[in-house]
Amino acid sequence: MSADTLIPIVVSSVGAATPLIYASLGELVVERSGVLNLGVEGMMLAGAIGAFAVTVTTGSLALGLLAGMACGMALAALFGLLTLTLQTNQVATGLALTLFGVGLSAFAGREYVGKVVQGMSGISLPVLSDLPGLGPLLFRYDLLVYGSVFLAGAVHWFLNRTRGGLIVRAAGESPSTAHAIGFKVIRIRYLAVLFGGAMSGLAGAYLSCALTPMWIEGMTAGRGWIALALVVFATWKPWRVLLGAYLFGGVTVLQFHAQGFGLSVPSEFLSMLPYLATIVVLVLICRDPKIILLNQPVSLGKRFHPDA
Repeated sequence: MSADTLIPIVVSSVGAATPLIYASLGELVVERSGVLNLGVEGMMLAGAIGAFAVTVTTGSLALGLLAGMACGMALAALFGLLTLTLQTNQVATGLALTLFGVGLSAFAGREYVGKVVQGMSGISLPVLSDLPGLGPLLFRYDLLVYGSVFLAGAVHWFLNRTRGGLIVRAAGESPSTAHAIGFKVIRIRYLAVLFGGAMSGLAGAYLSCALTPMWIEGMTAGRGWIALALVVFATWKPWRVLLGAYLFGGVTVLQFHAQGFGLSVPSEFLSMLPYLATIVVLVLICRDPKIILLNQPVSLGKRFHPDA
């Protein structure tokens, strides 16, 4: 495979991985606080249509991205109200949130089908962007691609090097103990859920305003579920999210290039490759229960009420 063929594949893989990184890191923080939110797909779709609608209306991509984050946070706040305040089942509520997001985005996006926006352009760095090979591989991406790498480092630092991160992890490991020493567990979990919603909304906004700058109903195409799987693949460690996201991004892009390489593989099989890879990875990881038990937050998905 020549460099002229390999470089576009790598660049496309990085772009495909970026929304997965944002959504996975948001969900990782949520789960480290002890909350399981399966509504990532719905929040991504809400963020995608919200960002696209605002960008088309105002012509401002920055406002669109903020709107996408706000839409994701709005659905996350609804999830928090139901699960943290009203104490509903987190799994059932998360699934309902996904269905709600799918329907809401389809309804709100009817008048935007077929419209396009000006996508994000890559950054051009003097000298660095013009380096042979390394230039296009490392120094020509848009701001959100670099932001995803920065976010992974920031989340890792926050969770492992700060007092706030310790409090979040305490809420996920032993909420009763955290409450006993004076921490407001419900408030902490609300903040984590809102952060997760903002990142899922931003992931959706990147899809509709940067990766494919148009609105298509159901355009997340299961990426929210892959993001949930990535959290388990990463064993709740932020830096592993990057590795997993780029792996899945590469598999996603491979389906578009495989037939160009002369592989006589049915297109339907190539389309299912990302999801097949998700299943295979989860099966391999879950074969050793110690990996999950040693890293999964102890109180993940368990309801907590301060008065209980």
